[in-house]
Amino acid sequence: MSYQVLARKWRPRDFSSLIGQDHVVKALTHALEQGRLHHAYLFTGTRGVGKTTIARILAKSLNCIGPDGQGGVTATPCNRCDVCTAIDAGRFVDYIEMDAASNRGVDEMTTLLERAVYAPSNARFKVYMIDEVHMLTTHAFNAMLKTLEEPPDYVKFVLATTDPQRIPVTVLSRCLQFNLKQMTPAGIAGRLADILQQEGIAAEPAALKLLANAARGSMRDGLSLLDQAIAYSAGQVTLEAVRNMLGAIDTTTLVRLLDALAARDARQMLAIADEMAARSFSFGQALRDLAALLHRIALAQQVEQAAEAFGDADDGADAARFAKAFAPDEVQLYYQIALHGRNELHLAPDEYAGFTMTLLRMLAFAPAEAVAAPKAAALAVTRPPRTSAPAAAARSGARPGGASAADNRARPAEDGSPIADIDWPALVERLKINGLVRELAARSELVAAEGDHFKLRVPIKTLLDAGTLDRLKAALAEHFGRPIRVSAEVGSTSGPTAAGLAEQARAERQKRAEDAIYADPFVRELIENFGATVDPQSIRPKD
Repeated sequence: MSYQVLARKWRPRDFSSLIGQDHVVKALTHALEQGRLHHAYLFTGTRGVGKTTIARILAKSLNCIGPDGQGGVTATPCNRCDVCTAIDAGRFVDYIEMDAASNRGVDEMTTLLERAVYAPSNARFKVYMIDEVHMLTTHAFNAMLKTLEEPPDYVKFVLATTDPQRIPVTVLSRCLQFNLKQMTPAGIAGRLADILQQEGIAAEPAALKLLANAARGSMRDGLSLLDQAIAYSAGQVTLEAVRNMLGAIDTTTLVRLLDALAARDARQMLAIADEMAARSFSFGQALRDLAALLHRIALAQQVEQAAEAFGDADDGADAARFAKAFAPDEVQLYYQIALHGRNELHLAPDEYAGFTMTLLRMLAFAPAEAVAAPKAAALAVTRPPRTSAPAAAARSGARPGGASAADNRARPAEDGSPIADIDWPALVERLKINGLVRELAARSELVAAEGDHFKLRVPIKTLLDAGTLDRLKAALAEHFGRPIRVSAEVGSTSGPTAAGLAEQARAERQKRAEDAIYADPFVRELIENFGATVDPQSIRPKD
């Protein structure tokens, strides 16, 4: 006897066994019980959610005659009479299934409509089921409009599509439309468990959960994967077998990756990637799972109850730990990089290169203080509020190279004058200067202040032309109320300058503006669903 795949063997045969489409079942059941039958139905939804199955159940409900041959229209077909068994077997002459993908022309539609005028041979209703109806040509749609609006009393049309936007509104207005939902992972896993129990096959719940997640909302995909898992594991569906079959990585690998990221350990991150490549893991799936883990971390950071919502997840405790180890903006950044890396994986030289470059991008774009002070992943305290490195440097006067605050300021004057401990960038902002003189002061570094003598280092020699140094000396004398001497040397600056700090502040404002754009829900939806990109040059901060 030939083997029948699970998706066909366990196709629901009545409304009570249909999973995940309660809103459709309720409406159709009430219509059948009350005799309020429409002449045309449209079922929309992604693949494997039950469109064709519901059409067959509806055809049986309309034509079932019961075990005794005396039944009428019912919401609970008997599945034992000649009509029900014939429809299930695909040999009932008055139930016609048509694939619009291969019969999309006006000629095929004309032939169908010509047959519709004849009464059913041995049924109450002649039911036409047109699958992937959006594939019909414009002329074919036009040809069916009149019949679709006013068919004979004994004709019912059932249309199904995965792309309702491509159906003309003139057709939509003539149908009762039902939008079928994607199956939840829990619903798919529960159905798989029931089927395996009746098949007498052992399975680990974690393995079924992994299969359900891989099905992406499609019951048919879930059953097909289950068929594959049974064959792969020789009749015993285990978590390890399903992981190997799908090329999926276990949660501990993702946790190790984030631990290495928190420690800024590029060597360890690449070692984990090498390990994944050796085990033939799917890098695309790895980035998807990494984004999912970052999503759970972000939820745990913002809503304490979010950890309870993922209480059944293997990585729930790790998500809570990372929620304290990473700052919220870090998690958002890594999530965005993971999404972009997955979308661009097909553009990389190979998947390994694309995956490792995504990890290195997380390191390269990490916030400055995360680089300066790597976090331990086991950190059990909440991070202090983030302060940007440029802003902190501006307040403390610290050099990027690590010099102390005292090195950034002028040495005290020997006579104890108020020139001691000068914050040069702040002083430049207070001076009454403009034009080229302000440019000289803003780009200069104060090397030392000895008594009333200021020693400056200027990066560009031309800034000293046109008497700018004398005018700066006059402005300083006016500010301090006594004569000031100023000398300058030409060389590259290493300490803070007013121009450098101003540029850093502008960069910070620009980054905040860009982060706000990327954080906008509408922009994220465009990027994730349509592959849109944001032009950074078009973003301008408000302040």
